[in-house]
Amino acid sequence: MSTPLVSILMGSKSDLPIMKGAPEVLEELGIGYELTTLSAHRTPHRVMKLAEGAKKRGIKVIIAGAGMAAHLPGVVAAFTTLPIIGVPIIAGNSPGGLDAVLAILQMPPGVPVATVAMNGSRNAGILAAQIIGASDPEVAEKLANFKEKMREKVETLADEVEEKGYKAML
Repeated sequence: MSTPLVSILMGSKSDLPIMKGAPEVLEELGIGYELTTLSAHRTPHRVMKLAEGAKKRGIKVIIAGAGMAAHLPGVVAAFTTLPIIGVPIIAGNSPGGLDAVLAILQMPPGVPVATVAMNGSRNAGILAAQIIGASDPEVAEKLANFKEKMREKVETLADEVEEKGYKAML
């Protein structure tokens, strides 16, 4: 894999089944990434060190997934000028993930965090690629091809439903 351009962070190993969508799509697009776990509450100095050093390491975008209090994306945003994409994770004891969504959405002025859907790590990966693609023609071309494949897949399915009827598709 190429030099990491995206840093993917998650609060714990238990977040990996949700967060795996981001590295999967970045691999599909040929974009290098790094992935680690850290905690805004249990390892705040490690969070600060990673965020402060990300730009020097060549990172262009940081994706941070977190559940419950979901402070990780906001804490990371406090220590860097890089774009941060927050992924609210529905935790087992969470009221439907609303706590994580609000924690990531309701950032104070001057500390923005882009937010994708609950458990939306795949979209976070795509958004990171789009941010990078805004200034990298090679990534932009890969994204155009990626989206064309998505369009073709939907059109193929539409043709199949129209040809066979909905009952055959159930």
